[in-house]
Amino acid sequence: MLNLQNIDLPHNWEHVHLPETDSTMLLLRLPQYQHSDKEFVLATTDYQTAGRGQRGNHWEAERGKNLLFGFLFHPTLVPVTHQFALSEALALAVRAALAEHVDGGVTVKWPNDVYWLDYKIAGMLLEHDVCGTQIATTLTGVGINVNQTVFESDAPNPISLMKITGNHHSRAELLSKLVDEFEKRYHLILHNDYATLHNEYMEHLYRGKGNHVFEDASGKFAASIEGISPLGILSLRKSNGTICNYAFKEVAFCHDEQP
Repeated sequence: MLNLQNIDLPHNWEHVHLPETDSTMLLLRLPQYQHSDKEFVLATTDYQTAGRGQRGNHWEAERGKNLLFGFLFHPTLVPVTHQFALSEALALAVRAALAEHVDGGVTVKWPNDVYWLDYKIAGMLLEHDVCGTQIATTLTGVGINVNQTVFESDAPNPISLMKITGNHHSRAELLSKLVDEFEKRYHLILHNDYATLHNEYMEHLYRGKGNHVFEDASGKFAASIEGISPLGILSLRKSNGTICNYAFKEVAFCHDEQP
């Protein structure tokens, strides 16, 4: 079985592995990785002391049990106006890699969490450095719950691949598959095939069909997802037909109870 130190990667990927680091995203900010001669620089670790989740939360991950990684690349052909396609590509790659081991129920929750049913199995962050109208550098950080079975934080709904399947899973094999899946979707972006990528994202979107409960600054309400823009803006159609648009952190998903 492969370990993270000797994972099989495409020739255009550089790989650095540390048993422990503060954050793979911080590691990749170092100059030697910013200016690598490889197209992608991947950083993996067995344990992060300062891993971040969305909304600034700490990402809980037991040492050596989960898949913690980030990668850096320079998508200079991607305009700022289509930056959300990179989030779509990464989230869909994570979803596809996990779906090979799970019999249904794996979806992408806007903007880029991955869920199994109503439980969170993976989260990710993307940071973009912009030059003019193009994206100069993209830095990603990903956490996937693989073999952890006990979660001690107050996160409301974590789950792992092992808890779903009852089996231990190779982190390295999962990551190798994920990289392949990302490259397929990144290829679509480089060929301006944003429509194919977006259609796949909408097909696998968590609560993508029907009315569900959301909450914004005004309170809870029932709505259906109308669409998502190339900048990642979520459009919701409320029960009265009104369409409202939300950026990340401006609206939250709630349990499907009456608002």
